[in-house]
Amino acid sequence: MKSRTLVLFIVAGFLTLCGWVLVDAVRNGKNPQVEPLAAAAVSDTSTALPADAPAEPPAGDTAEQPAIEPTPKTPKEINVAAISGPERTVTLGAVYPEAIQRTNDPSKYKFQIELTTLGAAIRTATLSEFDNRDPDNRQPLALLSPLGNDRPVYSLANTALRIAPRNAERFGSRAFPLDRLHWRSVETDDPDAATFEAELLELDSNAPLLRLVKTYRVQPGSYDVHCTLAAENLTDEPLQIQMEFYGPVGLPQEDTRQDVRKIVAAYKTEKDIQTRALTAMDIRNTEREKINPSQGIFSQLRGLFGTPTPPDEKLRLALNGSHPPLIWAAATNKYFAAIVRAVGAAPTEPGPIRFKRAAYIDKNLKDKDPAENAGAVALLESETLLLDKAGTEADKTVLQLEVFLGPKDKSLFEAHQTYRTLQYFQTIDFRGCCCPTSIIGPLAFGIIWLMKSLYTLMGPFGNYGIVVIFLVIIVRVLLHPVTKYSQVSMMRMQKLGPKLQEIQKKYANNKKEMNRQMMEVYREMGASPIAGMLPMFLQMPIWIALWTAVYTSVDLRGQGFLPFWITDLSAPDHLCRFPFGLSLPYFGEYLNLLPLLMGAVMYAQQKMMPTSQAAAQSNPQVAQQQKMMMIMFPLMFPLLLYHGPSGVNLYIMTSIGAGVIEQMVIRKHIREREEYEAKCTVPTTAKTGGKAKKKKTKPMYRFDRT
Repeated sequence: MKSRTLVLFIVAGFLTLCGWVLVDAVRNGKNPQVEPLAAAAVSDTSTALPADAPAEPPAGDTAEQPAIEPTPKTPKEINVAAISGPERTVTLGAVYPEAIQRTNDPSKYKFQIELTTLGAAIRTATLSEFDNRDPDNRQPLALLSPLGNDRPVYSLANTALRIAPRNAERFGSRAFPLDRLHWRSVETDDPDAATFEAELLELDSNAPLLRLVKTYRVQPGSYDVHCTLAAENLTDEPLQIQMEFYGPVGLPQEDTRQDVRKIVAAYKTEKDIQTRALTAMDIRNTEREKINPSQGIFSQLRGLFGTPTPPDEKLRLALNGSHPPLIWAAATNKYFAAIVRAVGAAPTEPGPIRFKRAAYIDKNLKDKDPAENAGAVALLESETLLLDKAGTEADKTVLQLEVFLGPKDKSLFEAHQTYRTLQYFQTIDFRGCCCPTSIIGPLAFGIIWLMKSLYTLMGPFGNYGIVVIFLVIIVRVLLHPVTKYSQVSMMRMQKLGPKLQEIQKKYANNKKEMNRQMMEVYREMGASPIAGMLPMFLQMPIWIALWTAVYTSVDLRGQGFLPFWITDLSAPDHLCRFPFGLSLPYFGEYLNLLPLLMGAVMYAQQKMMPTSQAAAQSNPQVAQQQKMMMIMFPLMFPLLLYHGPSGVNLYIMTSIGAGVIEQMVIRKHIREREEYEAKCTVPTTAKTGGKAKKKKTKPMYRFDRT
């Protein structure tokens, strides 16, 4: 029975690996419940200041005041000052709280952004088509919000500005902090645009030095924010400048079990677009490792098998040690992405920006748990930009940025030519367990397409819970020949018990010959000891791909099955909360009924397996192993999937239940066929030569020939 032992070993190894993946994911991330998400406001504790920036300017509100004075200049530095304007916010776009749903109406905005004069940045971004999944206070989803508290970090805020004469070999060691400057808001007649301006002065002479003009533009029906940043030289000498700015910040967690937010950098290589990513928790742990190297114990252990990546290099998201042209950078969570890119000479060519590094904004970085409003951010920088002296054609340069704010939806990315060319779909996460992404990815996309098609066919009665049940029926019909073969093989195995016992007694001292004789019996009878596992093994990739599809598909986010239960197929079913505020280890605060029902149905299926009787007759050890499996599967799967998406649990439970019914029908058909064949068999006599023959069956209808 080596083959059966091998199967048991493979199954146990597979389940152990899946369990380790889930346990490791929970261990590396938090496990909070989904909280209401609303438009964020600036809080009141400070974030860390970049080391190369000057000290903080005097506090103030709307009064104009000089910006920070740097240290005395060196021959390679230009000291800069600026006038801070009044604080102001500008709102572009719109949300529709009365109708939060996806729409193709070109007259409606996809989001609303609130801009601030501080750093000429995006303070908040709220999506109009998606809600916060809070049944008690349903509001449009806040996608971007500030990080930090007293000194907040905003999306796309200009930060360090370096200026030097054109003939200087390098920039000085100091930079001007544009994110601490209130830019002047410029009035415009365009309701879909907002412009901010900052004029910098040469500190010693108080002469005009540089003018920066930053314009944001939105349009109805588009997920893109168009941003232009113009720099104009106001001096009689050529200059070179370099600007840094933050990427998108403050995306909500979305996942109910762990923090899967990431910072992603996409590079354009000679052959394709390749990405590198780090999760927010990886970035935080790496930042902590820089502060306290003892925190990097896992890096040190990995160093035993090779040279560990230095923290700074890891945060740069280098592509095999190199930095090809950056095509885009993104901050993502489970379902949404905020992608920023610089527009190059052609619309889909890389622009003049680079990925500097990923960072984690957290005043409690030394502590184990992050502070409130902490999070990861991408630091981007421009290439060195050259400006001729004032009054010439080349005294100005314009940096064009585009920011995508929306769902990670492959159909959306495929429908838009620019998104498709830039491969925005690479922001979609494939959590394929131990299976390669190259296998699970296409299968998951195929399942998503099929589910969308079925949902569309249902029209006004569309329900993704019913779609999942239809998917079970389709898969069961496709696998019916395999299931039938498996049942026939197991029924034959059940009848081989006495014969296998004889072989075991006869060849008890010759294991090799015993196994050979048993395999010969299997071949003669057309039975297989592993045939019973075929349907489950064939469905395993489908289960994993379905998990991936439900995990990644924004279409299932917030979609329910029943109005009172399974109200969100992308989250656990949460039948009820435990009384008295009870929170059980691993199970949490809610009773999830679907995994328990799945375990019960799985146990019923295991009880119906006919192989246990044959195994008990042929090999008590194998029978004991099967009994263990009969207990292990119904316990292991509910535990592994207790916090899994209810859409996956609904599929598995329905599939197993349909399998039980299918198994009963097939076995009944097999018994009826055997009874019929027994009736049609002629008894063995001397006339038949000692061999049993089947009676000739009469035709169902007789046709008279005339």
